[in-house]
Amino acid sequence: MRGLVALMGCLAALALILARTDAARVEARTQIAGGASARSELRATNTVTYSLYLPIVARAPSCAPIPGETYNTVAPIPPVTDPPAENDPDKNLALRGYVPTNAYLGLVDYPGHADPNAPQLPGLFSDNRTPTFAAVYRVYDWDWNCNCRGELLSDWEVTLAGFAVTPGEIIRVPRAGYDIGWLPDGFQVMVLYAATNRITLKYTREDHVVYGYTLHIENICVEPNLLALYQSWNAAGRTQLPALYAGQGIGRAMNDELGAAIRDTGSFMDPRSRKDWWQGR
Repeated sequence: MRGLVALMGCLAALALILARTDAARVEARTQIAGGASARSELRATNTVTYSLYLPIVARAPSCAPIPGETYNTVAPIPPVTDPPAENDPDKNLALRGYVPTNAYLGLVDYPGHADPNAPQLPGLFSDNRTPTFAAVYRVYDWDWNCNCRGELLSDWEVTLAGFAVTPGEIIRVPRAGYDIGWLPDGFQVMVLYAATNRITLKYTREDHVVYGYTLHIENICVEPNLLALYQSWNAAGRTQLPALYAGQGIGRAMNDELGAAIRDTGSFMDPRSRKDWWQGR
């Protein structure tokens, strides 16, 4: 027994010496090159090398191009609006912002007249479905006197809806009973604004939201070729802007919720209205 205790004591002392020795210096180094695999190396001065290989970071599938899609442009009806689109709260919804609200998650029925040619939001989806409402929001007004965010819009209980989607699914242009007057092509909408995660579509060719319908789509990874086309013409003075057909793919869902806000002659409307945007549902 005493021999065993002595042996254990020697082993403990040896372990302590090894832990404190200056020769046991550990260096951690991580290398990342060109989006390929990352490697961390732990090297000790006794020439023993340990390597840890991290997973390859692949391009997010939600941002992949849509096979077979090509994009064209049209000349917007002048004048080009001021300020630039990225600084215009009527085009870039991020400037206004929105907050969640506790309203009914589903279609609602309002009395009154409905435009039979209004954009139909089931067309956002390849299967033309009535989606599950994941969340609802209220958009902020804009105070043009101070050029700053105002109070929450109060005309409607909801002014932006969040639809349940599958990350990476293709999002499309909803069909309306109008085109943008550029025959014989029959383009449905013109792109007023596009960024990596949002797009604004106009159902007329004016470079503003005063006339006709406007659709803001949030949490969409805009198709990279469409985004590049918009950015190039926007930088060149907006003498041309992308034009899209009904049903054309414009991007992919970034996560499990897609946001949509729709406007009529500039006013934000309730996207849950059955008689307006979900006719026959």
